[in-house]
Amino acid sequence: MEHSNKQHQNKLGNWIKTSITARMLMVGFLVIILLIPLSYINSLINERAYRQKDVVNEINDKWGNNVLVYGPVLKLPYKTYKETTIYNKETKTYSTETQTNIKYAYIFPENLNTNVSVDSKTLKRGNFESAVYTSKMNFSGDYIKPQLKLKDIKDEDIVWKKATIIIKTSNLKGIKNEVVITLNNSKYAFETNFNNSNNSYLNELESAFIKKEDLPINTIKNFDFSMTFNGSEQIEIIPIGKTTTMKIESNWADPSFMGNYLPNDETKEITTNGFKADWKVLHINRAFSQLHLNKIPDLNQFAFGTKFMVMVDEYQKSERSAKYGFLVIGLTFLIFFLIQTMSKISIHPFQYLMIGLALTMFYTLLVSISEHSNFLKAYLIAGISVIILITLYSKSILKTFKFPIFIGLSLSALYTFIYVIIQLENYALLVGSIGLFLILAIVMFVSRKIDWSNG
Repeated sequence: MEHSNKQHQNKLGNWIKTSITARMLMVGFLVIILLIPLSYINSLINERAYRQKDVVNEINDKWGNNVLVYGPVLKLPYKTYKETTIYNKETKTYSTETQTNIKYAYIFPENLNTNVSVDSKTLKRGNFESAVYTSKMNFSGDYIKPQLKLKDIKDEDIVWKKATIIIKTSNLKGIKNEVVITLNNSKYAFETNFNNSNNSYLNELESAFIKKEDLPINTIKNFDFSMTFNGSEQIEIIPIGKTTTMKIESNWADPSFMGNYLPNDETKEITTNGFKADWKVLHINRAFSQLHLNKIPDLNQFAFGTKFMVMVDEYQKSERSAKYGFLVIGLTFLIFFLIQTMSKISIHPFQYLMIGLALTMFYTLLVSISEHSNFLKAYLIAGISVIILITLYSKSILKTFKFPIFIGLSLSALYTFIYVIIQLENYALLVGSIGLFLILAIVMFVSRKIDWSNG
């Protein structure tokens, strides 16, 4: 009985050693097993990417967050009347009382011109960095007489002496100067309005009461004011002028223009020393009017401006690279399988496993080195290290020089191919598909002489 068991075990062992099918099953099983460390590597990359976001948010919170300015808006109170009928039980008669309420109209300027000068730099915390800036924003423009009659509001019901100016901003903490508006040659300071219940994302500044002679009752009134911010990542305004213009000049060499409106291509300049851009938005280009009743509308969706982003995409590239881990391991194992099958050299499953673990180490090296250097250097160091390690290990397995050299060259070509795909955006799918087609053609050509009948 024992003799028959030993014979059965020997037959099974010989089948595993000599059968092509058995080797294929073994290689496939190992590839699936190696997906486990690859999934942990992907989790590590995501964790480090989230850590980067947390650090950047911490830097921005201390320096100053993104800047969005919404204003200036003329806040004009007006009277409304409500008649109430009251019944007197003693006299058994009815009387009418008129109740007066104060409501507000919000008037946008006829013209709004914004000139922005931005001094940008990067702040670092450990291995992470964020784009921050100090911006000086100069606003100027004018108001015309508001057409409240179109809203059934009579001139005599307007409370001119209680009019104020409203400015909203997303970065109250980052303001670095006293905000004072000059209106018709008179100056009015702003204070924070903590009673703001509208549009909680933006903080509200409100001026003192405007003198009647400085209001656009009969003639156009000009205004100008400036705001200096410490901010980060982006700067935007909302085009509330009937005609709105904005000009930005900065030393940041890699801007990203954002929002509903793009700058004029004819005047836009981007160089290694910075950029210049200007916008012009007409009232016909947006879907809101110049006069609003009861509350200032939420118009954040109409904002436009510029992003100041550090182009740190090492984690994104590492993540894209790790997605090809299955392909790298599968093709490498396929090369060893073809060499083993065609040369009759025995390769133990443990040796396959060591090669697979070496391939997964590429990604941990890539992530860790890229945090201290750029992605290209990290990719080269990690790739060369893994290729040398596997090539030398292959020499001990395959006992010759030609196969290890072939494996080293194949891995070099494969890592180069993947790096090219990672760098591409629009043509990544096309180049990847062509490359995989060529790899498949080569494998089919090489394997055509294998005798699969021994499986």
